[in-house]
Amino acid sequence: MPAPRHLDPRLLRAFVAVAEELHFTRAAARLYLAQQALSRDVRRLERELGTELFVRSTRQVTLTPDGERLLPYARRVLEAQDALLGAFGQTRPLLVDLNSPGLVTGRRVLHRARELAPEHELMARYESGLTGAAQELLAGRLDASFGRFAGLDPALRGGLEHLLVRYEPMAVVLPEDHRLASLEAVPLAALAGETVYAGAGNPRTPEWTDLARRLFDGRGIAVAPPAPLAVGDEEFERIMAKTRNPILAVVDFPAMPRTVLRPLIDPVPLSPVSLVWRKGLVHPGFDALRRAALELSAAEGWLRRPADGWIPAMDLDPARAHY
Repeated sequence: MPAPRHLDPRLLRAFVAVAEELHFTRAAARLYLAQQALSRDVRRLERELGTELFVRSTRQVTLTPDGERLLPYARRVLEAQDALLGAFGQTRPLLVDLNSPGLVTGRRVLHRARELAPEHELMARYESGLTGAAQELLAGRLDASFGRFAGLDPALRGGLEHLLVRYEPMAVVLPEDHRLASLEAVPLAALAGETVYAGAGNPRTPEWTDLARRLFDGRGIAVAPPAPLAVGDEEFERIMAKTRNPILAVVDFPAMPRTVLRPLIDPVPLSPVSLVWRKGLVHPGFDALRRAALELSAAEGWLRRPADGWIPAMDLDPARAHY
């Protein structure tokens, strides 16, 4: 069959989604398509190219040699199309995960990016944890997120890039009648003997639980065992009120009923927050997001560490980080 004179970019986008997911159902969800429509587009592309691109079985989907050969070309075509449309203000929205509506760092970066690039649409998403968001980034369902990059599994880090934005001072949320609630700041040593909630068991936030374990190691502070996974602020507050465990947080953590937020000191533990994105991401809105992160980080002194600041050694060199 002679080579086609034109290929619909929609067909290439369908092919790339299946090639990256190796699963038609997940690829269809990623593109917000019915699986039947996605399969039809892939079949049409195969007919136009005159070759099979996938080996399909009831158990798995794999690329054929021609599929492997097409993939880098298809990615470059789609990146060029996105850049071209972006140059004329017709690009798709940039999807930016802020983890939680109450967290400040990512929200401030996003709001500043919208000021820098009002002609582009930057839309917030909430995935509640960088590990959860990283999987969505790699699948193309998100464009950027925020969190502790060194705490990601190396298999996830390999497909991502990051820019360190802030060392965020950490805090503890206490029931208002807790023995430490009257303090203006809580020394870490004062938490000895306590069991502190740090997201253990939440599959979206193991990077946060790992940070807590490293901070508490040798200080007599226990990480609370997994609690029922709460979805939404109301359920989280209910579960925490029931367990009455202190909660490891950051200084900008949103207020919760019948609790107090106290910064941690002696030393001041720091949570490293990076802007994280998929390797190869091309989007004019992302340029504004990155500029906003750099601008705010410098203006606010977000990367200045106090003399008694604490941060895991692995976070100073994420390339060497491992579990």
